[in-house]
Amino acid sequence: MRRIHSRDELNELQKTLSARVQDAPCRILICAGTGCQAGGSLEIFRRMNELAAGKDGVSIEYAPEAAGHPIGVHKSGCHGFCEMGPLVRIEPQGILYTKVKPEDCDEIFGTTVKKGGVVHRLLYRTPDGKEYANQEEIPFYQRQTRLVLKNCGHIDAEHIEEAIASGTYQALSKALFQMTREAVIQTVLDSNLRGRGGGGFVTGKKWQQVAGQKETTRFVVCNGDEGDPGAFMDRSIMEGDPHKMVEGMIIAAYAVGAQEGYIYVRAEYPLAVKRLQIAIAQAEEAGLLGENILGSNFSFRLHINCGAGAFVCGEGSALTASIEGKRGMPRVKPPRTVEQGLFGKPTVLNNVETFANVPMIIMNGAQWFRGIGPENSPGTKAFALTGSVRNTGLIEVPMGTTLREVIYDIGGGIRGDAKFKAVQIGGPSGGCLAEKDLDIRLDFDTLKKRGAMVGSGGLVVMDEHTCMIEVARFFMDFTQRESCGKCVPCREGTRRMLEILERIVAGNGKMEDLQSLRDLADLITHTALCGLGKSAALPVVSTMNAFPDEYREHIQDKKCRAGVCQKLRQYVIEEDKCRGCSKCARNCPVQAISGELKSPFHIDQAKCIKCGACISNCPFKAIKVA
Repeated sequence: MRRIHSRDELNELQKTLSARVQDAPCRILICAGTGCQAGGSLEIFRRMNELAAGKDGVSIEYAPEAAGHPIGVHKSGCHGFCEMGPLVRIEPQGILYTKVKPEDCDEIFGTTVKKGGVVHRLLYRTPDGKEYANQEEIPFYQRQTRLVLKNCGHIDAEHIEEAIASGTYQALSKALFQMTREAVIQTVLDSNLRGRGGGGFVTGKKWQQVAGQKETTRFVVCNGDEGDPGAFMDRSIMEGDPHKMVEGMIIAAYAVGAQEGYIYVRAEYPLAVKRLQIAIAQAEEAGLLGENILGSNFSFRLHINCGAGAFVCGEGSALTASIEGKRGMPRVKPPRTVEQGLFGKPTVLNNVETFANVPMIIMNGAQWFRGIGPENSPGTKAFALTGSVRNTGLIEVPMGTTLREVIYDIGGGIRGDAKFKAVQIGGPSGGCLAEKDLDIRLDFDTLKKRGAMVGSGGLVVMDEHTCMIEVARFFMDFTQRESCGKCVPCREGTRRMLEILERIVAGNGKMEDLQSLRDLADLITHTALCGLGKSAALPVVSTMNAFPDEYREHIQDKKCRAGVCQKLRQYVIEEDKCRGCSKCARNCPVQAISGELKSPFHIDQAKCIKCGACISNCPFKAIKVA
C-alpha cells in the first residue's frame, strides 16, 4: 500500500475504500478466528476461493488499486457466536450461515451468491424453531451493543484497507491535527474509561501521571497476556480487528510523549501474533506507524513480545520484567509502573480492550462514552460466555447489564434446561455469584461489593450438576501452580488452602477447616505482593459465602450433592430395575457387590472404591449415584 502523507490523503482514501466495500455486489466473510479455524474454516475459505475463481474467471485476492471484483472472499476475525461455528456471512444481505462444512460451499455459492436465495438448513434457529437469516436479528447479536467488537467478523482482518474503510485511524488523525496532547489526556480522563483487564483503574489518570514525569523517555505497553481459563476477549480483538488496538496505542503514545511501544502476547496465541505482525507492517508501510506519522512530527514504533504462558505475567511489573528478558515476577511498589516501568522508564500499561476503546472516545467525545452504562463504570465490556449455557461465545454489553440478561437473553438460558447454579466471573482470581445474584448489574463497583470482580471478562456459567467445592479447588489449584513463588503468603498460603480443599473433596474434611480457609484467605489477601496473590482466595471465599451448605455436606455428611466428587459418591442398585444378572458383581474389582442370580444385588459401601465399573457394565441401568 502506498504511504499516506497527510490527513487529507487519509480522508480521501477512507472515502474511496468505504465506497468500494459498500458497492461490492457480494462479499463472503468466512470466520477465520482460532475457534472456527479449529472447526475447518480455512478449508471453507479455500473452497470458496476455488468457486469464485472458477465460475467467474477472476482472482478474488483483495487489491485496492484494482477495479471492484464481482465476488470478494475474505477471512474475517471471530464473529463471537462460537457455539455455531464455523460461520459464513454473506453481504450485502447480512446472511449468517452456521456450522458450515466444506461440503456446504457449493450449495451456498449456487443458492445465495449466484441466485440471491437462502440455504435454510444452515440458518440459526432458536430452540422453539424460529429461523433467522439476518445476522443482526439473531437474539444473540440483537441484545448486544458491539462497539469494540463492531468490526470483528465484518472486515478482512489481514488487510489494512478494510480497517481504513471502516474508519480506523480517523481518531488518530483527529488527535494529531486537532488536539493537543493535554486535550487527548483530558478527553480520556473525562470519559472515565476504566481499565478492562483487571481492577478497573481509571485510564486517564495513568496517562496523566506518565505525562507528568520528569523523565522524557516513556513507553506504551499493551497487555495481551490473557491467561484466564475460558477467556478469549483480547485474543479475538487482536485476531479480528488488530488496527483498532494499534490505533489506540498510537494515540496513547502521542498523548504521553512516548516513541516506542510493546505488545505483550502469549505465545499460545499464534494467530493473534501473526495478525498483529501483519497489521504493524501494513501500518508502517502506510505511514501510520514509524517516522513522521501522517506527515506530522510525531514518530512511534511498535514491537511484539511473546510471553511463555506464565499467568503471573499478566501483572504489570512481572510483564515489564518479562519484556526486559528477566524472569516474570512482580516487584514491590512503589515505584509504580507509571513512574518506573519498562526499562525503568515511565510506562502506560493497559490491556487490549482498553486501548481498543480509545479511538471511539476520541472520535465521539467523552460525554458520548459516559452516556453508555452507569456513571462510575461507563462504556461496554466484552465477556467470554462459556460453560453450561446454550449460546457460548464472545459478547459485548453495556456496563450495568444484569447477569440474568447475559445468561438468558443473550446466552439463551442453561443448556439442557438444567437449573442455574452459579457463575464464575473474573477468572481464577474472580468470585462466584449465585442464583440470588442474577439481577445484579455487571460493573466494577457492584461486583466488588459482592466479593467478585469484572477482571478480564471471563464468565463461566455453571448448572446444578456442578460441585462448588470442586470449582474452588480447581481455581485454587490453577492459582497455586501459577504463583511465581516470590512471596511467602501466595506461595505457601495457596498451597495450604489447596491441601484443605483437596481433603474436603476427598471426604476427609473437618469443620475447623472452614475457619482455617477463611484465616488463610484473609492473610493472603492482605499480605501478598501482587494482584494475583491478593485476589487468589476470592473463588474460595465467594463459594463459602454463597454455598455454605455444600461445604457442610462434604464435611459432615460425606456427600456431594452434584455427584462430582468421586470419593463422596455412593453407588446404589435400584431393586426394581435389577434383574440379578450378576454382571456388575463379576466386573467389580474389589468384590464389593454380592447377591443371588435373578434377585436384586447389593453394594457394600465400605468396600466400594467408587470406580464406576458397575454403572458402565449394568445392561439395565439399574445402578445410580446417590
